[in-house]
Amino acid sequence: MRTRLKASFVVGFNGKTHELWRDGEVVFSGDTIEFVGRNFPGHVDKTVDYGHALIGPGLIDLDALGDLDSGVLGFENGDKLEMGRLWSQDYLNQGPREAYSAEEEAFKARYAFSHLIRNGITTALPITSMYYRAWAEHYDEFAAVAGIAGELGLRVYLGPCYMSGMTYIRPDRSLAQHWDEPRGLAGLKQAERFFQDFDGAHGGLVRGMLAPDRIETCTPALLAQTAALSQELKAPVRLHCCQSVYEFELVRQLRHTTPLGWLEQLGLLTSRAILPHGIYLSGHPKVSDRSPDDWRRLCASGATIAHCPVVFARMGDALNSFGKLKEAGINLGLGTDTWPPDLLHNMQVGLYVARVVENEATRTSAADLYNAATLGGARALGRDDLGRLAPGAQADIVVFDLQAPHLGPFFDPFKNLILAGRGTDCRASYIGGRHLMENFELLGSSKRNSDELQTQAQQQFDKLMASHTQRAFGNPTQDKLFHPVFPWAT
Repeated sequence: MRTRLKASFVVGFNGKTHELWRDGEVVFSGDTIEFVGRNFPGHVDKTVDYGHALIGPGLIDLDALGDLDSGVLGFENGDKLEMGRLWSQDYLNQGPREAYSAEEEAFKARYAFSHLIRNGITTALPITSMYYRAWAEHYDEFAAVAGIAGELGLRVYLGPCYMSGMTYIRPDRSLAQHWDEPRGLAGLKQAERFFQDFDGAHGGLVRGMLAPDRIETCTPALLAQTAALSQELKAPVRLHCCQSVYEFELVRQLRHTTPLGWLEQLGLLTSRAILPHGIYLSGHPKVSDRSPDDWRRLCASGATIAHCPVVFARMGDALNSFGKLKEAGINLGLGTDTWPPDLLHNMQVGLYVARVVENEATRTSAADLYNAATLGGARALGRDDLGRLAPGAQADIVVFDLQAPHLGPFFDPFKNLILAGRGTDCRASYIGGRHLMENFELLGSSKRNSDELQTQAQQQFDKLMASHTQRAFGNPTQDKLFHPVFPWAT
């Protein structure tokens, strides 16, 4: 079946850059785009005219929230060492345990994936928190997650997270590392099995990746074997690194080099590496190594920085600087990493923060952020058939409505969306040609009562909050752990 989509604006790709068509159209058959432009000369079986809207490529989220976000509980909530997000030594000694049942773990993926689709994200690399797990993720759990992604129609890169250590808090509130290397290596074996069994599953919607947790929770053997397996399988590796001063200094203490220096030694700093968040490199004023060595390593590597501006701006931190990385030819993608799963919001915040950090308004542009969420994400995955609307590309297409009052008087679709838009302005979504959302509502097997989903999500989130009392020193009650913006009236 050949389908034509029309709107007042279409984002085409001319082989080098995105370009904007007025009164444009996109034609696709099956899972492949055939035509982008105006006045398609051939026969079509169906035409959908979206009117005053922007048709563009599906957004790519390199660090997508696949969870009910526990990170938001740290927002303006006092000392993070006291609130039960990290493990206390007492909790570690008692034996960490799961906060959710297997069914609840599956639900959190369904809930998160549904909202990714609602926000115009068509390709996602999900991330979840290990703090409320007994250890890390596992094969059976991700077999279920792959099934949910296939059912909903979301394009995903999946692999169970594995790790050989965990940060915990001593009674004096200092941080330390607990190590269990055999458990980490067993997790890598499960990740390899998952890749072999599920890479290309569900008609190619599910692809495999390797997902070691954080650089400071991995041993040399675990990362060296990850590097070898990535080379063998040609698998992308997503590894959170260069995201905190603690991580930088711990790696330097344990491995006698910087995080990027260690990845380079291990053979992991390659074009297959996707690195959230890339903030703390040598030379950063807050770290002990002031050399330019990490900058040289990053520029030479071909690795991707998965930039997640919102989650760091909330805590007063920022990439320094987006424009400098772009000018050096470093590939930049975008991720959400927190609630809401809104890449438009991350484009907005990323643009504003970059201009404040760079102390100018021209070095980083709105186009740069949009490119990161489309072309940069595709480049990170080695996929020249994603992140663009062009003949031969996958029919991953989203439609952003331009008529909502909060967008204000109309001037330019990108300026309106990036300055005032929301992910939930996404009106329609097609992934691999499959029609998943129309008029802001999920379709077919993706459709479930939103009130029902929200009710269950709230019940599970309440359970997650209650689990903080187990991990915090002294097992305080929830009212001692979580603080509202303003005090409760009595």
